[in-house]
Amino acid sequence: MSMAFDRYVAICEPLRYATILSNSRIRLIGLVSLVRAVLLILPMPILLQQMPFHARHVIPTTYCEHMAVVKMVCVDTTVNRVYGLVVALLVAGVDISAIASSYVLIIRAVMRLSSKEAHQKAVNTCTTHICVMLISYTPSLFSFLTHRFGQGIPPHVHTILGSLYFLVPPMLNPIIYAVKTKEFRDKLTKYGCWKKKLVNIIHDQKPL
Repeated sequence: MSMAFDRYVAICEPLRYATILSNSRIRLIGLVSLVRAVLLILPMPILLQQMPFHARHVIPTTYCEHMAVVKMVCVDTTVNRVYGLVVALLVAGVDISAIASSYVLIIRAVMRLSSKEAHQKAVNTCTTHICVMLISYTPSLFSFLTHRFGQGIPPHVHTILGSLYFLVPPMLNPIIYAVKTKEFRDKLTKYGCWKKKLVNIIHDQKPL
């Protein structure tokens, strides 16, 4: 959501970018994001703290996911399940709504541009962010929904989805942003040409 606001300012208010997104405001955005995350997540372990668990304390996932822990509780967990569902829908709903609003304004601003080069630059700037959002939201929502509504899904599928949610976005984020930089593309092209030459040399060598 913060990235969407950054893209909106960069495209719709480019001359005021440094003024709007000053260092103090960037720190404030980061602080608000951190506080929101803590306030929304903190009630989950607090609700679970006093509940009785089964004797076998083994979580069938690679990380301490909330719903995986809830499934080990012996008593009714309706409150935990409802709270987790509300938090997920609230976060996804607010974030996606804010991102969609930003992109509506961005598209309107881009459509008013007369230069094709400016159009292309704006599209390239937004494409990276859209790719990052897709690889972040898709596995998280899929993992969240399968835990709550996929009773017939095998446990190893939950484990794989959870691992993908934690590994894929951080792994692909730097790659996606690096591909957009000229230096990375130049080095990748240079490496590809060097490898092709090496293969050709080996292929052309005659056996003794």
